[in-house]
Amino acid sequence: MKILIAEDEIALQQSIVTYLERDGNVCEVASDYGDAAYKVDLYDYDLILLDINLVTGSGLDVLKQLKKDKKETGVIIISANNSLDDKLDGLDLGADDYITKPFHLAELNSRIKAVLRRGKYGGDDTITFNEIKVDTKSRTAYIEGRALSLTRKEYDLLVFFMTNQGRVLSKEIIAEHLWGDNSDLADNFDFIYVHINNLRKKITAQGAKYIKTAYGSGYKFIAD
Repeated sequence: MKILIAEDEIALQQSIVTYLERDGNVCEVASDYGDAAYKVDLYDYDLILLDINLVTGSGLDVLKQLKKDKKETGVIIISANNSLDDKLDGLDLGADDYITKPFHLAELNSRIKAVLRRGKYGGDDTITFNEIKVDTKSRTAYIEGRALSLTRKEYDLLVFFMTNQGRVLSKEIIAEHLWGDNSDLADNFDFIYVHINNLRKKITAQGAKYIKTAYGSGYKFIAD
């Protein structure tokens, strides 16, 4: 999953990044209001961890911008304030959950998984497309009940395709989703071709021919 951590306490920010990246998440960071607003406007995220009290502005204004743009992104508010008003303001603006500092990273991770299940997967731990089933809890994909042997990036790519069925995804969008800010360092997108071709071979071998090339545009995941 792709997660933005908008938190101005750098030590906490980096500890969250380290913890979440161990599960294969792609994490980007914003350390002040301007950076957070810029990234929310420019990129799409599966989830945003949003500190209310950013150095140069309010995280609530970032949340307002997000909802104004009608982006379907899960949001967990983080704050040092245990104020009921702050909590209610965030939830009223569309945040999915609220956690108060200090907190255990394991608790934060559980809340993240719950928000993602409620939002993207309709409260379920599985995503299904015809004969393909993905268990998001164990990060395992199955075709007709047979487990697929996927690398971490192939799994993330399959989930990205399945949750964007029928939508043409450009190489740039795929790279940015799977690698975050680091995708800007790539000289070309040959690495995208490699991961897509490997995933395509593995699911096609099981009869699932859903990854289509949209020539000149990118790729899309769709049944014939």
